[in-house]
Amino acid sequence: MATFESLMDLLDLEQIEDDLFRGASPDTDMQRVFGGQVLGQALTAATATVEADRSVHSLHAYFLLPGDPAAPIVYEVDRSRTGRSFSTRRVVARQHGRSIFVMSASYQIPEAGLDHADARPDAPDPETLPPIPREPGDDGEDVLWNILYRRWTAFDIRRVPDTGPERRQVWLRTSAPLPDDPHLHTAVLAYVSDLTLLSTTLIRHKLLPHKEVQIASLDHAIWFHRPARADEWLLYDQSSPSASGARGLATGRLFTREGTLVATVVQEGLLRVAGRPVP
Repeated sequence: MATFESLMDLLDLEQIEDDLFRGASPDTDMQRVFGGQVLGQALTAATATVEADRSVHSLHAYFLLPGDPAAPIVYEVDRSRTGRSFSTRRVVARQHGRSIFVMSASYQIPEAGLDHADARPDAPDPETLPPIPREPGDDGEDVLWNILYRRWTAFDIRRVPDTGPERRQVWLRTSAPLPDDPHLHTAVLAYVSDLTLLSTTLIRHKLLPHKEVQIASLDHAIWFHRPARADEWLLYDQSSPSASGARGLATGRLFTREGTLVATVVQEGLLRVAGRPVP
């Protein structure tokens, strides 16, 4: 279970030596490591090797193998480039002598420039929406959200109802205040960006992940447009433009409640419907 305390612990990496870090995993009943954990830890490792005046503006990652939740993960950072304005880092995550995840991240010094953004879509205020119930509901969708709530108590998650057959919206924030460390807030955003996103690909088909469809993240990309606090309400607006070839594509946009677009997320995942032959 990812409590707030365990979330802080897993993002507090142990530095083994220069550019080499170790991350722990929380106690969990999951059979594999949650992808957001590896994203958050890898970004934390990369950021530790970058000049303090630079902030991450994008990351691109591939999930190679399922992670073992009973074993620590070692993160090796390659300082690919350090320029006057940008720094690039490549991170390889390893367990049991095998690479399970690779990520490239780019950092930039603050610069002034052109500024525009999409407006935040309409959504009820989070305070008007009930928390996800602790007890399972009567239908599959409610059971799914109940599992989400119980596994990730580090976050307050409010589901926006009646968003239509092609999209999903959730309000989310950490369940307790975070320190005033912008790099920590960004790592938490990377972590939570993997929550609820890939299952958006199943909405049109009225299928449930893991029960009716084998579902797993293949890759993940985030563009960080503007600073944001992960302990303040963010609207995660999600949709799926395509699914084909046993893969589904999901996109998400994170907005502050004031309407500022702070990040864009894109993820492709494996979708194998139960009962269909695997090549």
